[in-house]
Amino acid sequence: MAERAPLDLAPSEGLERTSGEGRVLLLACGALGREIVDLVEANRWTAFDIQCLPAKWHNTPELIVPALREKIRANREHYESLYVLYGDCGTGGLIDTMLAEEGVERIEGPHCYSFFTGNAKFLETADDDVTVFFLTDYLARHFEKLVWQGLGLDRHPELLSAYFGNYTKIVYLAQTKDAGLEAKAKAAAQKLGLGYEYRFTGYGDLASEMAKRA
Repeated sequence: MAERAPLDLAPSEGLERTSGEGRVLLLACGALGREIVDLVEANRWTAFDIQCLPAKWHNTPELIVPALREKIRANREHYESLYVLYGDCGTGGLIDTMLAEEGVERIEGPHCYSFFTGNAKFLETADDDVTVFFLTDYLARHFEKLVWQGLGLDRHPELLSAYFGNYTKIVYLAQTKDAGLEAKAKAAAQKLGLGYEYRFTGYGDLASEMAKRA
């Protein structure tokens, strides 16, 4: 194999870069970075290298597909295989079209809420959850920056009803049992004027799909 470029794990707040034997490169959303590294460390998986694209690109999904394609083409010759840890993430199916062209697989599911819950289980409750605003550990941790400030509600609170008027509750899909994050999720629900529900999911299909490739 050719010599690899330095590992890039950006941005995944507070996390060290992770490098294994380099058989498999995981290309992932930055919002999953901490969970991916936690799983790698807990299971002592050595096969993975990890590169994350910025989590904030969920607000500009048109940036995701060309950046992923660029990373696939830049890294393909350095690894035995590449695997993408992204849902559709607002690309309108373009991510799957591109991956089919490049011959690279991704984790199944329209978004991380689905594969954290488990895709089959998520579909079972989809009709009941149509008015739910989901939080994951990442979103609970960064609610103020990504949601409140990201939507401009810190500057224009009058927009709250326009953004969240059709939601009835926040459902916190927890990957870890963390009282601090649960408090943040409850505070977010109060701030948005929504009901609150806690569901512990663990890592769901993310863990099982990574295990298949370890």
